[in-house]
Amino acid sequence: MPHVFVNYRTGDGEQAATTIARDLTHRFGPGPVFRASESIRPGQLYPEELLAGVRRSDALLALIGPHWLDAPDSTRPGRRALDNTEDWVRKEILEAFSRGLPVIPVLLGRRTERLTAAALPRPLVRLAYTQSLRYDHQQASTDLARIAEVLTDLVPGLAEPESPEQPGDPAPGAVTNTMDGDGDSRIQARDVSGGLTSTVIHDSHGPVNTGSGPQHVHQPHIDGDGATYIGGDNKGSVKHRFGER
Repeated sequence: MPHVFVNYRTGDGEQAATTIARDLTHRFGPGPVFRASESIRPGQLYPEELLAGVRRSDALLALIGPHWLDAPDSTRPGRRALDNTEDWVRKEILEAFSRGLPVIPVLLGRRTERLTAAALPRPLVRLAYTQSLRYDHQQASTDLARIAEVLTDLVPGLAEPESPEQPGDPAPGAVTNTMDGDGDSRIQARDVSGGLTSTVIHDSHGPVNTGSGPQHVHQPHIDGDGATYIGGDNKGSVKHRFGER
């Protein structure tokens, strides 16, 4: 199964990561999206699972928010997290690079600018020359669709489920009726036996279902697997397609 790894920095992109991961899961089904907070189960060792998640992935989305570049290193005050070789955002991206995976920068919000080579640690300079996408919550529908489209093109086997096919020939036991045009009275029936005497409907503007059981209309006797009666001055057409009884 193809996989997409969602790389993000806590405090800078976790909300967008949640939205993007859930949208991709909705489009492609459960399983192909790796997001640390959901994909690593309690009791598992996160250092091992994070790198394993990258290694079995086919693409990595690097979510870059307004504070991604200058986020402080919690272990070394006064220095950037990206300059720490143990920073997990950095390690995940470098692991993807080493595996030859497509790494797609996703700029979060309208004000987040493209990365420049001068601002990045040397091992990450490649990100400055990689074509990026943008995700802005104010146009989420369009941006999410674009992200999914790009991933579908980049990752073989990753595709949205096809829409259910339109029915073709009726299956055995099926029935298809079409009635259109003008007319004062219309009846369509399947597996009808007995008489039809007592229900009259005029000027209905929506579906009418009279349910099961005897149906009565003041019209001639109708009998058989399928029958249609049209009274009045019908100017349209009537079509039937029946499978086996």
